Amino acid sequence: MPKLDLVSHHLCPYVQRAAIALAEKGVSVNRLYVDLASKPDWFKAISPLGKVPLLRVGDDVIFESAVICEYLDDTIAPRLHPADPIARAKHRAWVEFASATLNDIWGYYVAPDAAAFEKKRADLAAKFAWLERALGAGPYFEGPRFSLVDAAFGPAFRYFDVFETFLDPRVFETTPKVRAWRAALAARPSVRDAVQPDYPVRLMAFLQARGSHISRMMASDKADERAAFA
Repeated sequence: MPKLDLVSHHLCPYVQRAAIALAEKGVSVNRLYVDLASKPDWFKAISPLGKVPLLRVGDDVIFESAVICEYLDDTIAPRLHPADPIARAKHRAWVEFASATLNDIWGYYVAPDAAAFEKKRADLAAKFAWLERALGAGPYFEGPRFSLVDAAFGPAFRYFDVFETFLDPRVFETTPKVRAWRAALAARPSVRDAVQPDYPVRLMAFLQARGSHISRMMASDKADERAAFA
């Protein structure tokens, strides 16, 4: 096995997917963190899209999280995709659905006003309703077996652990299976340890700096907290 470097950003959910897959396979990897607001020259020289994650495999570089996870699944046991071609294709589709969910989460936290925020909240609730219908008995997407779909959704659910410290997202109210799945993923060591311990603090600072509707909600929450102790 050549030396592996995972080029990362502290908040990127797509980096977390690759980190989860590596942990599930018991592979040690060197994490290299970059500031995407001030990209170093060495990073720009190896990242065609200027994004993370990148996986350096010896002298080779693989980019795009889905491709990285597929490469890892092709080369390192245990396999996280199903063996059956139809089931595997369905899982790949749900990984894409996870990416669409992350896009909606991005729209949720950058929404400039209450109307746009509510629209994205409704979009997310609809996404989780689809997942509710797709899930079985659990605890994971396919049942007892952890898969790359789980690796893709763990980082998406992690956002709500932070959101729920200052608001009620109202996106899981009618999805008990999704709530149970979310809890199972949060408890899994590979998912839990895919970020640094200061992830919540970093995400809160990131959200506060957005100048968005959610930023104003956070400011209001802090003002209420200060008033309670005045």
